[in-house]
Amino acid sequence: MFNLLLAESETWTIVAIGVGILVLLVLSLLVFKYLNLWLQSIMTSAGIGFMELVGMSLRRVNPRVIVQSRIALVQAELPDISRTELEALYLAGGHVTEVVRAMIAAHKAKLPLDWDSAAGIDLAGRNVFEAVHMYVQPKVIDCPDPAMANAAYLDAVAMDGIRMNIKARVTVRADLKKLVGGATEETIIARVGQGIVSAIGSSESYKDVLRNPDRISRVVLENSLDAQTAFEIVSIDIADVSVAGIQDAANVGALLEAERAETDKKMRQAEAEGRRAMAVAREQEMKAAVQENQAKVVLAEAEIPMAIAESFRSGNLGVMDYYNLRNIQADTSMRRSIGEESDEGGTPNG
Repeated sequence: MFNLLLAESETWTIVAIGVGILVLLVLSLLVFKYLNLWLQSIMTSAGIGFMELVGMSLRRVNPRVIVQSRIALVQAELPDISRTELEALYLAGGHVTEVVRAMIAAHKAKLPLDWDSAAGIDLAGRNVFEAVHMYVQPKVIDCPDPAMANAAYLDAVAMDGIRMNIKARVTVRADLKKLVGGATEETIIARVGQGIVSAIGSSESYKDVLRNPDRISRVVLENSLDAQTAFEIVSIDIADVSVAGIQDAANVGALLEAERAETDKKMRQAEAEGRRAMAVAREQEMKAAVQENQAKVVLAEAEIPMAIAESFRSGNLGVMDYYNLRNIQADTSMRRSIGEESDEGGTPNG
């Protein structure tokens, strides 16, 4: 009987020793696993105890993520965000590291962002750190979206029928208060495109658009296009504006304008040809008038001998007077011939 009790006592002793060894082994594993994190928490005043680290593992929470996030918050002077809030976000499927980075960035930039809002933005599927970064450094969006097929330019038609190609760049800043439930970039692009097309359509002439493209951006910016969106529009800039080619069948206005210009050119050419024909006719009339006057001179000269004969008969002209008249005529004829030769560049004779 005594031997039986001794044997049972030895068995319980062995079991107790085994259990003790197992407990020590488990404690050693726990110390080995969490000692580094626990020391980091103590050295940085993160306020996370050893048993809390063990409890995180039991709750299927990554202790390293929580400890490092808590340390980052304490070092950034944000100690009000507790461990339980970090664990709650982790268990809800949130991105604890990204939210903590966003909180630190917002705190350093003095932005009005609290933990509940940041966690809600993250759980809603938005990248809260990217939103904070976009608030500090606004983002530029191309309008239309280059990723869309056949969307290199916006098509707009002015009141004179001229079709225009236009491209805009929209600078937006994230609105932290409207990230949850606010419309995305696609809505901004659609609204800006609609506003530009409407503004050009209300312009009387395409020349007004080419002359003052900034007027289009001002008109569009005044329409509060960022309402109910997750962004705040900082500026709308016209990057490129041009008239569509007249070969494009859709640009009826430009085609009509080109045809009108061609018609005006032909009309001006016809008017110039008419004036030239009138000038030629006038020149011919003047030549005929010269010929007519020369004929009158010849007729008048033909009457001279008859007048001389009549003077002889009436005694009004003597023989010496006649000879003197002939000498004067001969002298005048000689001087005329000499003058004509000089005009032609020849050398006069005698």
